[in-house]
Amino acid sequence: MSFSSLGLIEPLQRAVAELGYEAATPIQSAAIPLALQGRDVLAAAETGSGKTAAFGLPLLQRLAGREALPGRMLGLALVPTRELAVQVGKALQRYGRFQEPRARVAVIYGGVGYEPQIAAARGGVEIVVATPGRVLDLAERGDLAFDQLETLILDEADRLLALGFADELRLILERLPETRQSLLFSATFPAGVVGLAESLLRDPAKVQMEMESRPVARIRQRAIEVEKDSRTALLRELLKREGWERVLVFVGSKRRADNVSAKLEKRGIRSLALHGDLNQTQRMQALESFRKGRIQILMATDVAARGLDIVGLPCVVNYDLPRAPADYVHRIGRTGRAGAEGEAISFVTAEEDAHFRLIEKRNGLSVQRERLEGFEPKVWEPVSAKKGKAPTKGKRKSKKDKLREAAARGEPEPDSPWNNLARNRKRP
Repeated sequence: MSFSSLGLIEPLQRAVAELGYEAATPIQSAAIPLALQGRDVLAAAETGSGKTAAFGLPLLQRLAGREALPGRMLGLALVPTRELAVQVGKALQRYGRFQEPRARVAVIYGGVGYEPQIAAARGGVEIVVATPGRVLDLAERGDLAFDQLETLILDEADRLLALGFADELRLILERLPETRQSLLFSATFPAGVVGLAESLLRDPAKVQMEMESRPVARIRQRAIEVEKDSRTALLRELLKREGWERVLVFVGSKRRADNVSAKLEKRGIRSLALHGDLNQTQRMQALESFRKGRIQILMATDVAARGLDIVGLPCVVNYDLPRAPADYVHRIGRTGRAGAEGEAISFVTAEEDAHFRLIEKRNGLSVQRERLEGFEPKVWEPVSAKKGKAPTKGKRKSKKDKLREAAARGEPEPDSPWNNLARNRKRP
């Protein structure tokens, strides 16, 4: 479907044309007209499906020609990570570049100083893209208010809950005006997301719920059996054989990201680590180096890599398997985006054999196992699922880990923060 048939105004059509968007994706074709009508929308949006434009374009059109008062905002998009906040903010600015006047967009997240963000809020911004904790901080300081808000967007709602933002979301929702539009996008719909949707949305239009969490078909998935201590050597061998210019490698801990990256550097392979211990400047520099091809390997933990959009990424490697089966979908979705093909390779050790089978079961997959010559396991004695250790770190699970796993299983949370949240509000 063409963007001109979706009811978008000419400046937005011109912007997407210049960005090379030839036709709307299914999520865009379904969600944009509904959002332009003022409906609340609950959308199942696979990673890489074009959901930023699906909520960003109607948001910009609904706010066209409007001007926010200082310390007020008209649109708020909540996202789980700093990197995704920056990405969404840049996308909104690109989509609105031909509008007169342009909507002012502020990107707000933690880990950096307050002053520039406070100055932006006080100067007046129509749209705020933010992580929940920092935007709530500014509201509690009196630097930003929600009372004029017209449109609320939750992007990657399942990730917001998995990363422990439930309390912040509840406090934000309690501050919002009753009359507003709300758009909720999520790749999966565990119990926590369903409860959030019920508290947030009024008579929502449901879009492509059947897509839920299935990995896109254009990603070739491989599972290579290997001994735990041979994974780094296997990674080097794959780089040599396949000739990938860039590879995103997921690991289970910050220490492993640093250690494996250092080992690759010693072998002349340009690599950087991306994890939560880095400050925001370091994280953005690592991402920019990877995007521009100055490094070949980006070694990332899950928390640091949420929502990354890297154009033309040929391959993702699961050096460590994700602890929550639903995270597998988000990881491999970093490749094969925007209609391109991609490859996802998972290293499976005897210790993680049962966990990979669980990942396959929960995601409706069957990935054929393979072994590479010279890297065949000498002994293959899979650990029983009942007796095995934690799949990645082998340490006692944190409260957040347990909540993530419960969300991935679709189990309801006891004392859910959404149970008592008022829902009887008016739709604009």
